[in-house]
Amino acid sequence: MARDIHVMMLPWSAFGHLIPFFNLSVALAKAGVRISFVSTPRNIQRLPKVPLDLETLIDLVEIPLPILNKERLPEGSEATMDVPSEKVQFLKTAYDLLRNPVKQLISDQQPDWIFIDFISYWVAEIAQEHKIPLLMYRVFSASQLAFMGHPESLVGDGHKRMRPSPESLTSPPEWGDFPSSVAYRSFEATIYYKGFYGQNASGITDAERLAKGIQACKAFAIRSCTEYEGEYFNICEKIIGKPVIPIGLLLPEKPAEGRRSIADNSWIETFEWLDCQKPKSVVFAAFGSESKLSKEQVHELARGLELSGLPFLWALKKPDWAINDPGVLPSGFSDRTHGRGVISIGWAPQLEILGHPSVGGFLSHAGWGSITETLPFGHCLVVLPLGLDQPLNARVLVEKGLAVEIERREDGSFNRNGIAKALRFAMVSEEGQSLRVRTREAAQTFGNIDLQVAYFDSFVEYLKKNGVENIERQ
Repeated sequence: MARDIHVMMLPWSAFGHLIPFFNLSVALAKAGVRISFVSTPRNIQRLPKVPLDLETLIDLVEIPLPILNKERLPEGSEATMDVPSEKVQFLKTAYDLLRNPVKQLISDQQPDWIFIDFISYWVAEIAQEHKIPLLMYRVFSASQLAFMGHPESLVGDGHKRMRPSPESLTSPPEWGDFPSSVAYRSFEATIYYKGFYGQNASGITDAERLAKGIQACKAFAIRSCTEYEGEYFNICEKIIGKPVIPIGLLLPEKPAEGRRSIADNSWIETFEWLDCQKPKSVVFAAFGSESKLSKEQVHELARGLELSGLPFLWALKKPDWAINDPGVLPSGFSDRTHGRGVISIGWAPQLEILGHPSVGGFLSHAGWGSITETLPFGHCLVVLPLGLDQPLNARVLVEKGLAVEIERREDGSFNRNGIAKALRFAMVSEEGQSLRVRTREAAQTFGNIDLQVAYFDSFVEYLKKNGVENIERQ
């Protein structure tokens, strides 16, 4: 056990970061590590419940988010999902103002390790003052860090030479040492470049934040394994010059009550519908909690699912534009697909759905969390990346023969025919047989509990050997 280790977690205020940090906290607590999980009150309230047997090891620490002008950051907006994309810069401004209360907390608690996200670069100075080692927990894949994380490419003259324009993101980086086609497309690169390298209201670019974090951190941890992206782990260590540790997929435990823990009547009925479908025949469609689909995109997805002729279960987050708009789905869609498809608006028990024997394919945005949850089940992946790291994730999956990507036009738009074509290729076509075989074979590795536990045990051992106490001895 590692009861002598105390880790402070400081995730960025996005649920695509908060949940992975929370899941890591639970996994570490199971190994006996004491956790202080720091975030704002509303974010803490929206986290899953801490398992009863770990309540003494996980302390959820609430620090109020500093208030900005309501026009910049509406009251109650504490996570990226609470604001439109153009206001995320103001959330970063408010998040950076947590520096002083976090400094006091670190001084009071004196943890053995501080785990940061790339956003919270300002923790570096505080940690150095208290001689506490920093670890950056990457909620993205190793391939994303390998593609974007060369320290010289992030700031200064190196940035001007290596990443001078959006076009520089449309081909594999010069520091790659193996053949690859993993890169952004032009329409993706334009948006990502502006968001990552562009100035914003916080006064510091995301690239500068990452550069400062890389310089300050003792090590990096990634929820992945070398069996999947060993070549990218090698690149990461080569360009960063510090340990980049695969911690395994953190395979979630199946709920103790299984489906019996689901009390919502609509979901009980949905699982009864799944029970009536043929094995591996159903497409599950979901695009994450952060994705913001336009009306045109939602309607094309609906038409594509309909056109595919396949049974489907679609967990659709209600779009912002649909709050006062009854036409979330195309007219007559529900009637035409009645019995063959089920649509659920809002939250969905994704893990239980993926584990159902009738599910055989997953239509998703290629978010890293969704990928790591899906691969152990051996489902075919049909990917429609919507931004951030997702395009790189999608290209790696396709390159490894584990997914098919939906065709897009040069402006990034897609249509129902491309969706239906990709779904049928993955699920039923003769040409897609190799994809189905490959994903089933890969599941033997990704779902290997002993292998994934071994990765995590090695990570915990690293923390024990390299924390504050050991630094003081050196």
